[in-house]
Amino acid sequence: MSASDALDAIVKAYDIRGTVPDQLDSDVAYALGVGFARFTRSSVAIVARDMRPSGPELADAFARGLMEHGVDVIDIGLASTDLMYFAAGKLDAPGAMFTASHNPAQYNGVKLCLSGARPVGVDTGLLDVKETARNVLDGRGPTPAGRVGRTTERDLLSAFADHVVSFVDPASLRPMRVVADTANGMGGLVVPAVFERLPRLELEVMYPELDGTFPNHPADPLQSANQRDLQARVVAGGFDIGLAFDGDADRVFVVDEQGRGLSGSTTTAILASRMLAKHPGATILHNLICSRSVPEVVRESGGTPVRTKVGHSFIKQQMAETGAVFGGEHSAHYYFADNYRADSGLIATMLVLEALSESNDVLSDLRKPFERYSSSGEINTQVADTSAVIEAIAAHYQGHQQDRLDGLTVDCGPWWFNLRPSNTEPLLRLNLEAPTRNECDDHVAEVLALITAV
Repeated sequence: MSASDALDAIVKAYDIRGTVPDQLDSDVAYALGVGFARFTRSSVAIVARDMRPSGPELADAFARGLMEHGVDVIDIGLASTDLMYFAAGKLDAPGAMFTASHNPAQYNGVKLCLSGARPVGVDTGLLDVKETARNVLDGRGPTPAGRVGRTTERDLLSAFADHVVSFVDPASLRPMRVVADTANGMGGLVVPAVFERLPRLELEVMYPELDGTFPNHPADPLQSANQRDLQARVVAGGFDIGLAFDGDADRVFVVDEQGRGLSGSTTTAILASRMLAKHPGATILHNLICSRSVPEVVRESGGTPVRTKVGHSFIKQQMAETGAVFGGEHSAHYYFADNYRADSGLIATMLVLEALSESNDVLSDLRKPFERYSSSGEINTQVADTSAVIEAIAAHYQGHQQDRLDGLTVDCGPWWFNLRPSNTEPLLRLNLEAPTRNECDDHVAEVLALITAV
């Protein structure tokens, strides 16, 4: 695969991600740095990386592309993605985070943002970065600037931890025992820094060593198998709450004291209620995969729910347009207006701990009012033609209310489902919700039979 062809494989809808070195190497990283310099036209940019072994070489090559085109680089070193977003907001500069998030060790990638942590996706500049990078790799790149940029190192971990804790009153948090599985990811750096500021909370960290080979288990807590160690430790150790962070620590999955995980929808509903207690009458965003319980809780709490497409660039844009104070996704991305509209698993953690403290309940009781339906989770099916299958399903359910906000959503009254094509693979993603587990399972079987019959 040529370096130019590799760009087509690694530039995704919201970020850049591929295997090292066959798809992403220092030449490609350098070219992307040139592309980012040309796109942002900024005099300064932030560069950060996670703990993957390929990170230093790739981040250095990217920074060289920036500097050769006149951009001064602020190197904040090892960071979580939400720390990089914080830096982009606080320093009002564009940023690049080298990470492949929850992907296996052979992957790396880049998450880009503009100053103020504004998103960069395929509709907001990522294709421009890609095109310049392609020209660089093909030997047709822009001429380097007359002035070569300089590198400055900055440590923003302490300022970030202060920012995270500012979302709650630490004195209001009751004594609790917390265990966090950071999966050898960047949570091992940022989670202890935050909890040092919460002396009434006792923290234990599982797999805290920063190790991008992931020797214990994949840093992908969306897969239930990767939460098993945490769930067992919560129960065995008598902890009040368990926290599972992904590789770049921008997402958090919550486990109750009985070792049972909360869905992203349940956590979104809890966080929405907390944000509405602080901002009465505010607008709350939720993506269209979230449970119906989320907009119900928002309305009951006096807020205005707004349904959005899946994906951080859409959520952040909608937050700017609607003035929403919070947005949540089923995948455990939680966005806060006072966090430059960026997502942060640690800020979400603070608010869950606050809710737990205020209620004086155990988490297994606190969660109950927010869990009203049974969900299928995301079910992926490989199909030959995603568009043809979606149109066939739409025709079959033509008597029911439908919309095309993101894929196909069909409202069948007591139950509903969404069918979305993958951005990168010939897959259809089914999410379905019904009043009971049996009804959910029956309707899943019904829709899957239709999918596979096309």
